[in-house]
This record gives sequence, structure tokens and C-alpha cells, in this order.
Amino acid sequence: MSDKTVSNVDLTSLNVAKFGGTSVANFASMQNCANIIKNNSNTRVVVVSASAGVTNLLVDIAHTAMSKDQIKQKLTEIKAIQYAILNDLETPENVADKLEQLLTSLADLALHEEINHRADLKDALLSHGERMSSLLFSQVLQQIGVSAENFDVRNVLKTDSQFGKATPDLEAIKQNAEQLMLPSLTSTVFVTQGFIGSDAQGVTTTLGRGGSDFTAALIAEALGASTCEIWTDVIGVYTTDPRITSAARPLPELSFEEAAEMATFGAKVLHPATMEPALRQDIKVFVGSSREPEKGGTWIVRDCETEPAYRAITRRKEQVMVTVKTPKMMYAQGFLQKVFTIIAKHKLSVDLVTTSEISVAFTLDNPANSVVEQLNRATLDELREFCEVLVEDNYDLVTVVGNNMHSEAGVSNRIFNAVAEYNLRMICYGANPHNLSLLVSAQASSDVVCSLHKALFE
Repeated sequence: MSDKTVSNVDLTSLNVAKFGGTSVANFASMQNCANIIKNNSNTRVVVVSASAGVTNLLVDIAHTAMSKDQIKQKLTEIKAIQYAILNDLETPENVADKLEQLLTSLADLALHEEINHRADLKDALLSHGERMSSLLFSQVLQQIGVSAENFDVRNVLKTDSQFGKATPDLEAIKQNAEQLMLPSLTSTVFVTQGFIGSDAQGVTTTLGRGGSDFTAALIAEALGASTCEIWTDVIGVYTTDPRITSAARPLPELSFEEAAEMATFGAKVLHPATMEPALRQDIKVFVGSSREPEKGGTWIVRDCETEPAYRAITRRKEQVMVTVKTPKMMYAQGFLQKVFTIIAKHKLSVDLVTTSEISVAFTLDNPANSVVEQLNRATLDELREFCEVLVEDNYDLVTVVGNNMHSEAGVSNRIFNAVAEYNLRMICYGANPHNLSLLVSAQASSDVVCSLHKALFE
């Protein structure tokens, strides 16, 4: 089998491909991905998530108090997933020692007495999933004749020291990518890790759950790539989550703005931050299924051929509604500034906001066992120092994404007619013309999505 030759590589058409956890879940899945890479000579950087199941096990260890025996059981399950891939390799001995080193390092962190209490240790632990899958996947590529190298993304992807949800240093990433990656791309495919980076001191950080898409987009931006492919287990981006309604269908195209809205408001196919680097450098993004690459997928571009009023419906679960109230707010200047300064200090994102004479209500994302949930608690404590705070949970946020939603006659009427029988706790038009969001009870959200989809798409 022959390697890709230098003459086939055109760095002006550079492609960065990212493969999610289900795409690298086992040896057979990795083989599918390897063939996708071999069939596109412009793919020179491959970003991988942890093998399916591994991240959840690592999150359990990081966030749950367990006995040593329970931790060791989790470690055994992780090792089984990775060894099942290793044992299917033609030459497992090439990477067996490195895999064992990673498993040993992982065990040391998992059994550290402060693993549940130190964010830096959690990030170091969580990084092992991607580090193991990238090691194994580089070997799968080599087996089919692709000149591939396992590259440590932490040497390039520099961030601040906000463990759990680090902010990338774009200038440092670009400089490092040009120095450490670009010169070798004509002869080598780099297989690297999503989700992880390192701070200025070289300490491992993470970009937050789902950050592998963001990694791929950041590297594509730094290298001046023309395309970025996101390979997952679905055939592109759908009109809504196909697990909610079987009537959902894949979309051939989306604009950057529509995709950013969908990602922000809960579409799991893309990480919310992925669109930022793509939009800055006009990098076309493709979303497709690594199991069925022949079926195509969704292209996300600056300008679409059509701009329908309704493009898709998203749902973001685990929302809380916070109402801050004080009689002093009436006619008072600076109250809102004080509230949102505290929210900004904790780097929280507010979606919906409504105001009355003496109160302000807003929604916050609140996923369990997350950095966000911890920040929410600290934020609420600060707010309670100068106002009453009411927290209501068990809500989901349902958003209709489309175009010109503010100005087209009848757009909102169709939406509200479709959900007339449901209690809407909050309603909010976005500050741009691309979304209308509804806060509804978690129990009713699936029915709300189905009703909207039937009215707008079927």
C-alpha cells in the first residue's frame, strides 16, 4: 500500500476533519473514518474525540465521590474500550507501550484524593480520552497506507487557565500552528485531539463538553484551511432532533448565522463556538455521517441559495429561570448594570430576558455536574446580597431558527398557533432576525417541538 504522495496535496485547499466519539468508538468505526481521510488528499489534519463511552466514564470519576474499588471498575471499563481497538490493529506493539503509559497516568489521577475538588486535576484526567483515541487512530491510518502522526494539540492550542471551559488564545494558536504543523502537512497527516489545550504554563485545560468541533474550527482558522468537516453519526444537520420526531429531515445547507443560532440554542450536531472561527475566515463547514459518507450532508456557508422564514427547531434542556427583584429598582439607575456585571464576571451566557417595573427575569443554562452549574450557584449568592432571587428549574428552551423573522408578516402567528395549548413561561425574539425562543416545562418540550415541526415543516 502506498502513502499519499506530496504531489496530491494542495495546501490552498486544506481540509481539517473532525470525528466524534461514535465515529471512533471501535476499530470498525475507525476504519470507516480512515477511508474517508484516504479518499480526500486535502485532509491533512484530523481531530478526534474520545471513543464513545470513555468521556462519560471519565466525567463520572471526576465529579462523583467513589470508593477506590468503584474507580478501578470505571478504569477497567475504559481500558476494555481502548484495548478492543488495540487488539484489532495489525501491529499493536507499535502503540501498546504508549497506551499503557496513558492508562497508568489516568489511574494516578483517578485515584488522587483531590480529584473531585480540583479543576486542574479534572481537566488533566478528562484529556486522556482524546489522547488515547488519537494514538490508536493514527495507527489505523498507517495500516491503510496513510502517512499519519499522532500530534499533541496542547503544543498548539493555547488557552487561559479557566479549567473546565478555557478561552483560546487565537494569536498564540495561529503562531504555533504555522510553526509546528504547517511545514509537515504536505507529507504527513496529523491526528490530534479535540476538546483539550494547555495554558501558558503548559498545564492541561479543556474547552468544555463538545469542544472537539471548536478545536477543529480553531485549527482550520490558524492554518488558513478552506474547509472543515465535522463527521458524526447523523447525515448532516436536521430540521430538528430526529429522536424527537421521525419527520425531521436533513438540511442541504445553512448559513453561518443560522448554524450559530442552532448551536447556541441546543443543536447537538455542532458546538456553539464552532461557527466563530469559520465565520471570521469564511471557512466552509460540512456536517456528515462517518457511517454513510456517500449520503452527503449539510454545508454551512456564508450565503445560502435560499433563506426561508423557518429553517429548523432546536431544544436546549436543563434551563433555569432566575427572577431578581427589589423595590429599589423602580426608577433606579444602574440596577440592571449591577446584575449583568455579576453575570459577566462569572462568564455566564443569558438567553432570554424580560423586565417589569421592579423585577428582571432571565434564563441560564444549568447542565448537571458542570462548571456552569457551579458558576450559577456563586452568581446567585452574589445577587442575593442586594436583591431577592427566585430560581425556577425544570424548563427547556425551544427555539425556531430562520430568517427575517421580525419583518415577515404571519411568521410569529404560525408559531403561536402551533403552541396555543401549551403554557409558555417566557417568549423572546432574538436581537437578530434569526430566532424566536420559548421557555416551556421540560415535560412538555418534546410535544412543543413536534407541534411546531408539524406546523412549519410537514
